[in-house]
Amino acid sequence: MALNIEGKKAVVEELSAIIAESGSMVAAEYRGLTVEQMTNLRIKAREEKVTVQVVKNTLAKRAVQGTPFEDMADTFSGPLVFAFSGEELGKAARVFKDFAKDNEALVVRSLSIGEGALDASHLTSIAALPTYDEAVSKLLFVMKEPVAKLTRGLNAVKEQKEEAA
Repeated sequence: MALNIEGKKAVVEELSAIIAESGSMVAAEYRGLTVEQMTNLRIKAREEKVTVQVVKNTLAKRAVQGTPFEDMADTFSGPLVFAFSGEELGKAARVFKDFAKDNEALVVRSLSIGEGALDASHLTSIAALPTYDEAVSKLLFVMKEPVAKLTRGLNAVKEQKEEAA
């Protein structure tokens, strides 16, 4: 069913709102996926709090205008599904990467984690970005380790002095 101009404006507005809250965006071609496979992709995305949208490329191009994802518009051709993730930049890429392992028909075209479009070869590195909890955990470990080393050193000096006395 074709959309009238008001319907198209509403779609662009809705997609623009999603983009405004997103830290990363992935565009993938879904040609050859069945309805059941697309439903499974949507379910997995929803579990990971990733927004998945299928919209006409011309409407997606309008929605990304003036956003950090504007450079991706050149890659919008063919039947595309778009995924958006919020604060955790690697989530959308991780969902598509995991889904593509079992479904070769899903082919990632481009992705972005802010400024500039990246090609599909960067999917693995973006998907490997740590989650928020992992990043905080690593940061705390890095901050804690120097203090722990100092404590171990002071204890060793104390033990040496006690043995010498």
